[in-house]
Amino acid sequence: MTALGFLYPGHSAEDDYPRIEQLLGSDVRLDLVHTGAGGDAHRVDALRSKGAPEQLAEGVAQLRLAGVEAIVWASTSGGFVHGWEGAQEQVRALATSAGTPASSTSFAFVRAARELGAARVAVAAAYPDDVAALFADFLRAGGVGVTGVHSAGIVTAAEVGAWGEAEVFALARAADSPEAQAVLLPGTALHTAAYLPELEKELAKPVLTANQVTVWEALRLTDRRVNAPGLGALFTREPVVQV
Repeated sequence: MTALGFLYPGHSAEDDYPRIEQLLGSDVRLDLVHTGAGGDAHRVDALRSKGAPEQLAEGVAQLRLAGVEAIVWASTSGGFVHGWEGAQEQVRALATSAGTPASSTSFAFVRAARELGAARVAVAAAYPDDVAALFADFLRAGGVGVTGVHSAGIVTAAEVGAWGEAEVFALARAADSPEAQAVLLPGTALHTAAYLPELEKELAKPVLTANQVTVWEALRLTDRRVNAPGLGALFTREPVVQV
């Protein structure tokens, strides 16, 4: 059994994780601990504070007791708002505190895009414009080109968590472009685990979503690869060899 730990802010789309665990269909356990500090507003100041080490310490301690083999900070915006270097420092502090390999959803998006060989992506963000732009900047810093950014302008994670299939599909379609090799939906507050194959069929290209890439990143940290068609191309394609 591979036990993977996730620090998840609030209570918006946490039910994606048991669904993903079921879709993995293997000996993988997903342990999720909620972090509540910092509120759920998608404002840059609030986002920068909620991922501070002291805010995550209690959750890290719980995951250590659970015996997880890797930990991922499951907040896309709580990572990229610090910029590339700041997000790296955040992950290093998390790994030191946890005593395990660690990462964050922000880095998971970059690595997942590389895994699929998607050099140019479209961003479909529920965030306000300024926050969505910071995510695009983070992707570019990681060597991933951005063909365009569509922002829905939603301020709170709670509102995003109430979205259903229709809203998710509309967001993805609004961002897509012929130049994009994949469409990225950041925001772990967004329910997407139930829609991945249908989204990819609709757009005729890979779709990367926050909770999906977060779990994939945790598996990568433990050198596990699981074939799971229900989780989209990221979980079925052979990795692209980087040269």
